[in-house]
Amino acid sequence: MRNLISFITIFMMGFNLLSAQDISLPTPQKSGGLPLMDALNHRHSSREFSDKMLSQQQLADLLWAANGVNRPDGKRTAPSARNLQEIDIYVYLSTGVYFYDAIENKLVLKASEDHREDAAMQSFATTAPVLLVFVANYDKMEGMDEDARLMYGATDCGYVSQNVYLFCAANELNTVVLGSIYRDKIQELLQFNGKAILAQPVGLSK
Repeated sequence: MRNLISFITIFMMGFNLLSAQDISLPTPQKSGGLPLMDALNHRHSSREFSDKMLSQQQLADLLWAANGVNRPDGKRTAPSARNLQEIDIYVYLSTGVYFYDAIENKLVLKASEDHREDAAMQSFATTAPVLLVFVANYDKMEGMDEDARLMYGATDCGYVSQNVYLFCAANELNTVVLGSIYRDKIQELLQFNGKAILAQPVGLSK
């Protein structure tokens, strides 16, 4: 019995360690889903989410659709002013908060443990398996004044959010965009130079 307890303890320690590391994502699947006109017809907001986690393939495809690299020159699926690519995506999971590295196609751990309640004000969003937070990275917006940063950051964030909506509509996932978020808490946790603009939970329907 003692050996069994020791084995379980070691296993759980190893699991927790693995769950709090960077995550290499599978190659995104760049075809499939509904045709564009059908996806537009099915685009909607939903505030009901199953707590079942998305597969790593679904997560990779979702993030690539949101703002992944779609050309050899490094340009993205979402447009940005002057190709600044200033919208960073932070992925809040039950295991931690991760930065989406679109170039390397991986999630880079920024904070361990579940911080969804420190990002979204709405209770339904804190139970969605994936919570995306879109940040305008001011380090990439040098030469712009504050008004330009706010305008271009908000505009470019909207493109990313709509990409998420269309991906979800094409792949039978639920999502809704959120403006009511804890911006100060998000910035305090992640220590970026910029502004958290919107959040967007994603998950399967109940």
